[in-house]
Amino acid sequence: MEFTVWEMLTDFGLISMLLILGVVIRAKFTFIQRTFMPASIIAGIIGLILGPFALDVLPFTDFIGTYPGLLIAFVFASLPFSTANFKWSEVINKVGGLWSYSQVIMLLFWGGGLIFALIFLGPIFDVHNGFGLLLAAGFVGGHGTAAALGDAFHQQGWEEATSLAMTSATIGAITAIGLGIFLIRRAAEKGHTNYIQKFEDLPKGYKTGLLEEKDYTSMGEERVSSIVIDPLIFHVILVVTATAIGYYLSILGENLMEGVTIPAFSLAFIVALLMRIFIEMIKADKYLDKNTMSKIGGGATDYLVAFGIASINLTVVAQNLVPFIILMIFGIVLAYVFYRYFSGLYFKENWFEKGIFTFGWITGAVAMAIALIRIADPKLESNTLDDFGLAYVPIAPVEIAIITFSPIFILNSQHWLLAGILMLASIVILLISRNRKWISFKN
Repeated sequence: MEFTVWEMLTDFGLISMLLILGVVIRAKFTFIQRTFMPASIIAGIIGLILGPFALDVLPFTDFIGTYPGLLIAFVFASLPFSTANFKWSEVINKVGGLWSYSQVIMLLFWGGGLIFALIFLGPIFDVHNGFGLLLAAGFVGGHGTAAALGDAFHQQGWEEATSLAMTSATIGAITAIGLGIFLIRRAAEKGHTNYIQKFEDLPKGYKTGLLEEKDYTSMGEERVSSIVIDPLIFHVILVVTATAIGYYLSILGENLMEGVTIPAFSLAFIVALLMRIFIEMIKADKYLDKNTMSKIGGGATDYLVAFGIASINLTVVAQNLVPFIILMIFGIVLAYVFYRYFSGLYFKENWFEKGIFTFGWITGAVAMAIALIRIADPKLESNTLDDFGLAYVPIAPVEIAIITFSPIFILNSQHWLLAGILMLASIVILLISRNRKWISFKN
């Protein structure tokens, strides 16, 4: 099929209708509200069932699987523009423990998942050397990282990676909410929670997704005059520019360095970061609204999740079903064990709230973590969300580096070296944490 803009309109139009349907379903059905699934996941699941890899009812084009690769570059390009200014001293002094806790489990997921697959799944099921990375890509990173890693491996010839990574992300989101809510209820019964609230007592807008008038807030501020250019488009232009430059740099890199592929999303992030630095140097950053940039990235993420799930190739998943299930079970057990035994070692106050938030993040990405903390701490009195926002600042470049370079390690048969680096890094952070008294093994 020859690709035209009308094919793109068809796909985006269908996904847009499914997203609207997802909003309606979330607003109307209580049992869906209890799952805390966002409209994007609901839309993606419906798209998967009715799409080309299942019932084949919706007339999606053959290009439905290509959009996540573009959208993840768009999302990463928006990140530098939406990040607040910070001081490294604030990270170390205020949230060093939470940073260490989150960074260690993230590295363990990437390194541990890789080692588990290399030792147990590879010899038995003859899976790809990068198979173990699908665990962290889906669980920790969510559908965005799944799209990024899947696209990187796809460029290397492992075409099944995207479908498997997207399935991992979907299972992770379901695990985060299902097991997370169970852990919250059990902790409440044992008196470990400090701010617990029943689902029935949560604000109506949080359950249905439709805010009441008293809870309305502004999406952003207009900082340039619409006489010159629409303020929203002004922000979109910056993100699109960084994405386009990142893509062409990726193509240039492939031509200059044969066999080496640097993903477009990573280069888009770097370009956007350099653009922000330049904008700050000329003192024009006051015209950028970080909330608007965040909404642009968030909107792209909604489409990414919906397209990502809808384009899962169920045949590929079925062909790898047994090793895939084993890998998922390993990830769930790892997440629970770390939450159960390390939360108390790291945190003296609000250990449960910080632990359950990180459990939600490590299994279902940040969106599911926020859903869980809003149940365990509806008024956000523990400051867990604010602290994580600060702690994630040094985590983000590590995550981007892993997503960018891990496929290159795998391509060059350096999978054991990659696993060793990841595991060694987690051990070093644990030693630093013990030295700085962020963690105590006496409890």
